[in-house]
Amino acid sequence: MSDIWDWEIAWDVLPELLRGLVVTIEATVVGMVIASILGLVIALAMRTPTRWVRGPLRLVVDFIRMTPLLVQLVFVWLLLVDVPPLVIGFGVLGVHYATYMSEVYRAGIEAVPPGQWEAAKALNLPRSRTWLAIILPQAIRKTLPGLGNYAVSMFKETPFLFAITVVEMYSAAQAYGALTYSYIEPITMVGLLFLLVSYPTSLLVRRMETRLA
Repeated sequence: MSDIWDWEIAWDVLPELLRGLVVTIEATVVGMVIASILGLVIALAMRTPTRWVRGPLRLVVDFIRMTPLLVQLVFVWLLLVDVPPLVIGFGVLGVHYATYMSEVYRAGIEAVPPGQWEAAKALNLPRSRTWLAIILPQAIRKTLPGLGNYAVSMFKETPFLFAITVVEMYSAAQAYGALTYSYIEPITMVGLLFLLVSYPTSLLVRRMETRLA
């Protein structure tokens, strides 16, 4: 044992951190599912020619983007006192990131060559089939790297869930430190666990981006 680092403490806190890691990954996966679906819905809704849909939706999207995630989490938690905190975390993470992912989808849709639209029109395809069979498959393929980057960002922002009493990795480390007065080992290991998950994922996203370029 040294004056700075104690391996006994590190091994002792590891099971708690791994349980917190499971919650962290769960929040990221569920949040990404919500954000991916809702983001696409927002991107499609923003293309409607109806101003009374686009206008209010733009205000809501801008409001969510321009307010901190932490404030949104605490506000919804205080508002919905009967809803489990983790469920609130899923929803707020998903909605928050959906506003950003909608822009990724928008860029992907606009990147579809005009000839694809013209070909669908020449074939007299129904609008629904044009979107489902031609436009969206190409657009979503182009957006995968961007969505992957937001997944990594969401994963790294899950420690904000501590503010609504969700015991993820950071909360577990803080709780252990409060009991033992040892913070260096648990906080350092939280950082290492985040690195072990996010770095390979970012490399995978970068490789995907290169292949789809």
